[in-house]
Amino acid sequence: MAMRDSATASGTPSSLARSRPRHGEAIIKAVLLLAALVSVATTIGIVVSLVEPTIGFFAQISVVEFFTSTEWGPLFEPPSYGVLPLVSATLITTGIAVLVAVPLGLAAAVYLSEYADPRVRKFCKPALEVLAGIPTVVFGFFALSFVTPLLRGILPFEIEIFNALSAGLVVGFMIIPIVASLSEDAMSAVPAGLREGSYALGASKMVTSLRVVLPAAFSGIVAAVILAISRGAGETMIVYMAGGGQPNFTLDIGKAMQTMAAFIAQAGSGDVPVGTVDYNTIFAVGSLLFVMTLVMNFVSARLVRKFREVYE
Repeated sequence: MAMRDSATASGTPSSLARSRPRHGEAIIKAVLLLAALVSVATTIGIVVSLVEPTIGFFAQISVVEFFTSTEWGPLFEPPSYGVLPLVSATLITTGIAVLVAVPLGLAAAVYLSEYADPRVRKFCKPALEVLAGIPTVVFGFFALSFVTPLLRGILPFEIEIFNALSAGLVVGFMIIPIVASLSEDAMSAVPAGLREGSYALGASKMVTSLRVVLPAAFSGIVAAVILAISRGAGETMIVYMAGGGQPNFTLDIGKAMQTMAAFIAQAGSGDVPVGTVDYNTIFAVGSLLFVMTLVMNFVSARLVRKFREVYE
């Protein structure tokens, strides 16, 4: 009786009181903490590996030239170190990819979340996610051997064999599963009560999907889109194979371009002596790409916090 009174006084029922330490739970917490620390340590390691060569690069090359010049040819003679052609090519191909992936991905997410039969959803969503597992070199070969000849046959303007349009389109198809899967998860998490309330007011399924579900899942959709943009900006093999290796500072999407990731792949696979300024260009461009991705993720986190919906 005294033990029962003590348990009741402490606010914990005697039947729920912990009788012995749970070592398994402690092990699981330790493993989860280790996984989190590994992720943080990996990011720190990447930053550390980029900082020293980047500082060495800017000790020899002007920051003003790097960010304002439109000529990029560190391996040419005389060398030029203007990164704008690489940045513009990265933004153009990523922009084309986003124009492809976001409408198609959101349409697929709306269908899977609001319209598809559970049996259809169970089949279609894994099939869609398989697209994300295809090696990017296969996408690159597909862009070069199928998409580019198709575009050259149907478009009224000149399309070179290597071009930004083909690369951007195929990168867009590659990141569709990211937008579709994550957006569908965010829409499925919207409480059914919101849908039922909309139907009770006489709204159709389309109106409910576009006016109720999409705004309620906006924070998750934004996170999905930003993640897809980051993935598209860092894509290497597709733009390396289909976009060409010419750092042209142009807005003509029918011409060959070289993105930042494609330059890193090209220069890293060459015979550039380690420690030279030409070798350090890899790290300078990598640092800039890392900062651009970090800024996009920061903007995404701010938007998610601002528009996050909390449901009981």
